[in-house]
Amino acid sequence: MRKTSILAAGLSSLAVLAAMIAAPAQAGQHGRFVSVQGARGHGYVHNRDVSRQPGAISVSRGTQTNAGRGVASNREASWGDGAYHGGASRTFNNGASASRNTNVVNNGDGTVSYDHSRTGYDGSTRSVSGTVTRP
Repeated sequence: MRKTSILAAGLSSLAVLAAMIAAPAQAGQHGRFVSVQGARGHGYVHNRDVSRQPGAISVSRGTQTNAGRGVASNREASWGDGAYHGGASRTFNNGASASRNTNVVNNGDGTVSYDHSRTGYDGSTRSVSGTVTRP
């Protein structure tokens, strides 16, 4: 009897987990804020915000230490009507930053156009673009 109830509980948990994995991401916004403080003034704060809409998502994060070091990052993507746009950036308290952007468009004639650019922490930018025929 006990083995059957343990097996049933395990299968029930597995079914719930499978349903959670298969469920589509819900539109909306949520976030999290954490503050960790230790001895002698050591510590940090961290935040994360996520916004989901049909055809778009954006995520921003930030971490700041009590010593004055920190980083902020943002990622975003949108898609629909045969087009995709995605980008990300990261900026440190000392002013150093890096970013990337990608655009892809289905031209409707059997070709796809793309362009991608990346800017490094040293300020140098690399980019690539072109049009390819879809297989």
